[in-house]
Order: sequence, then structure tokens, then C-alpha cells
Amino acid sequence: MKRSERMQMVKKVADDFERRRAEALAVCERRVTESEKKLSDLETYREGYVRDFNIRAKSGIGAAAAQNFQAFLVKLEEAMRQQEQVIENARKPRDAEQQKWRSAAQRAEVIGKTIVRWQGEEQHALDRREQRDSDERAARIWAQGVTSRGA
Repeated sequence: MKRSERMQMVKKVADDFERRRAEALAVCERRVTESEKKLSDLETYREGYVRDFNIRAKSGIGAAAAQNFQAFLVKLEEAMRQQEQVIENARKPRDAEQQKWRSAAQRAEVIGKTIVRWQGEEQHALDRREQRDSDERAARIWAQGVTSRGA
């Protein structure tokens, strides 16, 4: 078995490892995306709540309603801060997985390039062998022709 063929088995293992790292990265990326979507939803809800309150406030509201609005707004902003922390906590493992995937992808690429180089070297060696064999055959034929003419 040629060394490039043996290295193909190593390449398969490296490709499988890269694929697993990519899948793990995708899971982490989904968590980040979902967390960011939840924050966006909270922000949209807050904007609508403030807009609705301002419309009602123009027509007059009581002190209790204003206090309830403020209390709910504080809770909503706290929920947004907590969601920002969830996002930050989701980004850390995502970034770590991204680095692992990059390393695995680079390793697989290097192995692939090595295989291509080795295949080129093997083909070059085969071409040289074939040329040497062809030269030897031509020399034998020529030598046989000289010998048979000279005799």
C-alpha cells in the first residue's frame, strides 16, 4: 500500500473529527442565535410597552398605574440584562468550539495537501521507473540489432 493510500485513512479520521467539531459548533451557534432572538423579543416588547404607556399617559393615568408601569419596566429591564448574560455565557463555548473546529479543519487541510503532494511524488517515481524500463528495453533491442547485424 502506498503511503498516500495509508494517509487517506488518516484523512478520513481527520475529516470525521472536523465534521463532529462543526456539528458541535452548530449546536453552540444555535444557542447563541436563540438567546439573541429572545433578547430581541424582549427589546421589541419593551418598546411596545413604553409606546402604549405613553399613549395612555397622554390621556391621563393615575399614580398607581404610573408606579406599576415603572415597576414592570424595572423587571423587564432586569430580564433583558439577564438575557444579555445568557448570550455572553452562550458565546464562550461557541467561541471555544469555533477554535476547535478551525484547528480540526486546518489539520484536515494539511493532511489533504500532504496526500496530494505524496501522490505527485509517487506518480513522478512511477514515471521515472517506466521511463527507465522503457530505456532499458530500447537499449536491449538496439543491442540485439547491433549483435545480429554484426554477426
